[in-house]
Amino acid sequence: MTTFTPSTAAETLSTVAWAAAEDSPLEILGHGSKRGIGRPLQTEHTLDLSKLSGVTLYEPAELVLSAKAGTPLADIESLLAENGQQLAFEPLDYGPLLGGELGRGTIGGVLAANLCGPRRLKAGAARDHILGVAAVSGRGEAFKSGGRVVKNVTGYDLSKLMANSWGTLAVLTDVTFKVLPSAETEVTLALRGLLDDHAAAAMALALGSSAEISSAAHLPERVAARVAGGSLGNAAATLLRVEGFGPSVAYRIAALKDLLGNAGPLEEISGDISQSVWRDIRDCAPFADGLEKPVWRVSMAPAQGHQMVLALRMQAAADAFYDWQGGLIWLRMDEHGDPEADLLRGLVRQYGGGHATLVRAAPSHRAAVPVFEPQAPQLAALSARLKAEFDPKNILNPGRMAPAASSATLGTATEGAAL
Repeated sequence: MTTFTPSTAAETLSTVAWAAAEDSPLEILGHGSKRGIGRPLQTEHTLDLSKLSGVTLYEPAELVLSAKAGTPLADIESLLAENGQQLAFEPLDYGPLLGGELGRGTIGGVLAANLCGPRRLKAGAARDHILGVAAVSGRGEAFKSGGRVVKNVTGYDLSKLMANSWGTLAVLTDVTFKVLPSAETEVTLALRGLLDDHAAAAMALALGSSAEISSAAHLPERVAARVAGGSLGNAAATLLRVEGFGPSVAYRIAALKDLLGNAGPLEEISGDISQSVWRDIRDCAPFADGLEKPVWRVSMAPAQGHQMVLALRMQAAADAFYDWQGGLIWLRMDEHGDPEADLLRGLVRQYGGGHATLVRAAPSHRAAVPVFEPQAPQLAALSARLKAEFDPKNILNPGRMAPAASSATLGTATEGAAL
């Protein structure tokens, strides 16, 4: 196997152009923190972008940051924190869940996987904050999209098309993101001991209020003890995060207490513990304690999520917790194989539809089961046409999102990410 490690966009272009001319497939990666997601690749060559690194523009007053695609996300977050700013969509770190190190993801991977965290309810995902990209298509052609301003009318927004493409359409070389000020104060209100259905009702009531909640999650009994070093204890915890200026946060927390006073015992969590709780929810820390059991990420209507999980538990052993007001369900299954995947996806369809992505599993399991949600025929046809335009020879991460024999490798528009 040959590993190419370009340090410039020109070298990246030269490598992809060679691969296209030779019909030689490439595995595209940054630091490999998400290498275990998707179907296993069988490529002779690897394009390693870890040396394509560095922040190329940062204007705090303009809320804009540009960086080369292989720049570690940890470096960018540290730079932003020094200036009281953040990537508001708080991209998750898959490293520990997949048996790797924390902080190994890259800024290019953030867009390619359309990462986000618990603040998705308020801030959206990576595709909602991308301003521009520079990339190399599978044809061996360099292109740019967007720019360094929030408003631009430069034509088709190819920047957003790169979101959730997992390196199957183009190789990102540079990205530009909108950044935002960090919240002055963060307080989490925890309701204790609620069952899943009561937690869903409480979160819906809170989100429908004027409290401007930025995140809402529910950790069932025993799952709660696996976050923030066990500081929450073992009882179920329904969590509501409120952010902003101190007096505003205090007022909104008080309003939530009045609204939810009859729902159950209430606790306030603030400071480092609150941040640790949401960071662990973001990174699926409750299920990062081993690699033996498969982990699924399910996106569906919040009102239906807990019902789907209850129906699933009637037929299979599964552990679960909820983010995005219940619209995101993390599931750890006890069994591998087609029956469990078919059961889960069948129940998701039965309870209103959604997307189920196999995030962690053994390579043999990922080779046998559709990792990403199978597309409807019309969307699959559109994906195939896009793939044919960007990567007609199928040399970029071939087969990662669908079997190599299929041209529809763009994958699903999971959680509104791709199209």
